[in-house]
Amino acid sequence: MKINGKPYRSIWREPSGEVQIIDQRWLPHELRIVPLAGRARYAEAIRDMWVRGAPLIGATAAYGVADQMARDPSDASLSETWEVLHETRPTAINLRWALDEMDRVLRPLAPADRTAAAWIRADEIAEEDVEINRRIGENGLAIIRGIAARKKPGERVNILTHCNAGWPATVDWGTATSPIYHAVEAGIPVHVFVDETRPRNQGAQLTAWELNSAGVSHDLIVDNAGGHLMQHGEIDMVIVGTDRTTAQGDVCNKIGTYLKALAARANGVPFYVALPSPTIDWTVVDGVKEIPIEERSDAEVTHVQGKDASGKIVQVQISPDGTGGRNPAFDVTPAALVTGLITERGVCAADSAAMEAMFGDLKSAALKR
Repeated sequence: MKINGKPYRSIWREPSGEVQIIDQRWLPHELRIVPLAGRARYAEAIRDMWVRGAPLIGATAAYGVADQMARDPSDASLSETWEVLHETRPTAINLRWALDEMDRVLRPLAPADRTAAAWIRADEIAEEDVEINRRIGENGLAIIRGIAARKKPGERVNILTHCNAGWPATVDWGTATSPIYHAVEAGIPVHVFVDETRPRNQGAQLTAWELNSAGVSHDLIVDNAGGHLMQHGEIDMVIVGTDRTTAQGDVCNKIGTYLKALAARANGVPFYVALPSPTIDWTVVDGVKEIPIEERSDAEVTHVQGKDASGKIVQVQISPDGTGGRNPAFDVTPAALVTGLITERGVCAADSAAMEAMFGDLKSAALKR
């Protein structure tokens, strides 16, 4: 996607081989490009959310393994790198998927052959993510076209998002935003209502920023406004991303997603999840009981980051001294509340039979590992 007319990805390799990322902690106020080198720095970038979003976390982890193989391609180093990177973010399944995939490719090889193979596979994982998200966009476009066809000529399609499932959360295109970008390119009038997404404000800081950069019509709303807009017929559909989806279609995503799904069901608004297949955890069935929910620092709840009048990026405390915070980073939306899963292979129901029919080969491969 583009920033001020210049194409960017969220992670890439320079011709020199250096891996660079957009350090998302400073968006939307500063665009900082930083290199990643060394296992500890990759782990820090994932844990402290320099990069975030399940697909991007997976791609970053793959490059982290490749970087470490260039330094020490031994069996012990490969195993230790898997552990170090895996413990950074426990909820997003793409992290484990990418680490397992790198291990699958590299483990049978002699150490001397691992470095070149690791860089090749990491590059492939990044490119595969771009293609997956492009195809999610094409399949989601059909849904938006259908809604537009039922409207008066020129009347806009209103879409509600939650958190950031845009291109900063992936290598490119985004998941939930990919159908939006495809719709805009197709000339369909689209307007996006962007949840601020407390406590880290990924909607306000990232989704609004990327839509603004792309010239997509949008409004930023507080998290609690979505239900009101649905009650008054101002939302045609909800599209969210996912950090882990179970074999029966339960969806784990940024905290607050569940409440949006409840409001959508109560008001007859279709609730779609943009689902890259690597985000399916075939080993988990009941998401509410089985998915580990990451608990992050209470400072994310008690403080906010922004730009002051002088243009300086600062953090300020919004709570009383002595008041702590509780900060579960994700919640689980039961499959029964999901209208459909928009995947790279098409749109399917959020249930085990439909998912197996569409991704049976991937399920079999995953359960054999």
